[in-house]
Amino acid sequence: MRHPIHPQGSGDEPRLLPWLSPEGKRCFLITGEGGGLLSRLADVTEAELLSVGADILGEAMEILDDPLSDYTEVRYTGRRLARSLRDVLRVAEARGMRLS
Repeated sequence: MRHPIHPQGSGDEPRLLPWLSPEGKRCFLITGEGGGLLSRLADVTEAELLSVGADILGEAMEILDDPLSDYTEVRYTGRRLARSLRDVLRVAEARGMRLS
């Protein structure tokens, strides 16, 4: 199925980018073969988001495993985990779209 902003018959599928517009909307990029500078920037951003997510998960496990962690620390950790999960899910969706 083609994306609604995708021009019919162009042969280039839109790429979901790993960031949102200033209005909070999803961003897409249509590139030719090999991509370009913006496509490479998206690749680097995706890798960074996944790396940061892994780091946050490691830190969160330490806090959540410590029965002496206070409420504020646990709440802050939960918010960081939620933001990271949102980013990782966006990367997974973007990569899944490129596979299909």
